[in-house]
Amino acid sequence: MPNTRGNLVAARIFEVDENGNETGSNAVSCMFNPFEYTVSKSNTYSERSRNRSSAPQIEFQKAGAQTLKLALMFDTYEADEDVSQTTNKLWKFMEPKQEGSGDDKQPPPEVAFEWGVFRFVAVITQMTQKFTLFKNDGTPVRAKVDVTFTQHKDVNDYPNQNPTSGGGPIQQVWSVIGSDRLDTIAASVYGDAAKWRLIADYNDITNPLSLRSGMRLTIPEE
Repeated sequence: MPNTRGNLVAARIFEVDENGNETGSNAVSCMFNPFEYTVSKSNTYSERSRNRSSAPQIEFQKAGAQTLKLALMFDTYEADEDVSQTTNKLWKFMEPKQEGSGDDKQPPPEVAFEWGVFRFVAVITQMTQKFTLFKNDGTPVRAKVDVTFTQHKDVNDYPNQNPTSGGGPIQQVWSVIGSDRLDTIAASVYGDAAKWRLIADYNDITNPLSLRSGMRLTIPEE
């Protein structure tokens, strides 16, 4: 089973068949497990006015799909590789499949996001990637990818358990590379460079300039 850069069991995204079984044709393992994820669902109602009442009468129309939103980060600085070679695998999950030699195309594949006890089978409906670190020649080596999964099947298989094996809070571990600073790390994980002190205090760092390549920092919740 693949691990993250922080040596945790990695979350995975992989293609599945109509029965929800992994096809083995494509899979992406997370270099850093997500700090959090959000599952949401909405229903549609119509409103009708009622006599002698200021509150409308509502009638159920349809149930909405469940959605999963998460942010992933990929870093290939130490491997000296183009990070887009990894993130492009995620884009493949959004591409229609070409069938045979004709022009007929099938819908993009169904995928599963799996992390610990949590498994969400859906299609990817939206994805945005942002490159945040580059080599001298402009090759991107770090990217943040925001992904939205939409479930079109009625599946109720989400036990109320923490996705970590230990049952405690989710811990994200950052492996420091030569160009890292506390403010750039905070900008990557929180979207706010000013929150670098959260990381410093949690890891007992008194000198923010003392980071060295190979250090592992535990990233606290905000």
